[in-house]
Amino acid sequence: MKTYIAKEKDIQKSWYVVDARDKILGRLASKVASILIGKDKVIYSPHQDTGDEVIVINAKLVKTTGNKMSEKVYKSYSAYPGGLNLTTLEAMMKKKPEYVIRHAVKGMLPKNKLGEKLIKKLRVYPGQTHPHQAQTPKVLKID
Repeated sequence: MKTYIAKEKDIQKSWYVVDARDKILGRLASKVASILIGKDKVIYSPHQDTGDEVIVINAKLVKTTGNKMSEKVYKSYSAYPGGLNLTTLEAMMKKKPEYVIRHAVKGMLPKNKLGEKLIKKLRVYPGQTHPHQAQTPKVLKID
């Protein structure tokens, strides 16, 4: 079987807007990653960017299950002695809610140059408004 290679003219990019209000973080991130990669399209091929652009709004209203708000920890290390910074999910949601969704989606993308290209197609906003009305994004329902 030969590897399918989509032609540039066959790839049609579209924009989607996803409302993260009361959605579970992991389920939201896996669906968004699937759209960014292009797995929902017929012309999907793993080595090409066939995915769409995604806008996530209401990032500060995303939910988690269990005790993740107090137990999940984000680590940042400055490479200096004693430079390990630990931040809980609850504190990160107050400070940078868009980082939480971006971090979850990035973990579900390929760990190569294609993954770096795909994460640039994700836009996350903590509130209801976004500056991409000119792209006429379609509303995407995630259950």
